Amino acid sequence: MSSNNSNHRVSAPCIIDNGILVNKRDMQRLLIDLGRVRYIHTQDGQIQSQGEGYILEVFADHQRSTLVANHSIYLNVFSFDYLELGKSSCEETYFDLVNEGRHLRLIPLSNPMQEETSRNINAAAFDAVMDQVLSSNWDVQVDDDDCPF
Repeated sequence: MSSNNSNHRVSAPCIIDNGILVNKRDMQRLLIDLGRVRYIHTQDGQIQSQGEGYILEVFADHQRSTLVANHSIYLNVFSFDYLELGKSSCEETYFDLVNEGRHLRLIPLSNPMQEETSRNINAAAFDAVMDQVLSSNWDVQVDDDDCPF
């Protein structure tokens, strides 16, 4: 008797608040909206550097480097074997990017929910100003001598 494996469906992983990601696209999607972060770079358990920075780009390219300099962070997910998502004992979310003995821990300093609210407020304020501009009855005078048409 033969079984048909094409009818057997495997669900995609579901990771909520903690877990390990090995899929580079999933890693990229998770990291892309982090914004401001505190980072801790360790090599073989020894802290090499730490600081704060802003994630300017998250990409997947076999020929480009991950760069952390001058508070700017450019993350290449191919620089790492996996990403471990977790929470510290004080409920602080962290993202550990791991490649052999190297760990780059990213701790978000910005909150996407607050940033989205701020973006919405800014968009709403802009819309209100534009409504006023478009609905106002401004007098525009064109001097025939200055008009090139």
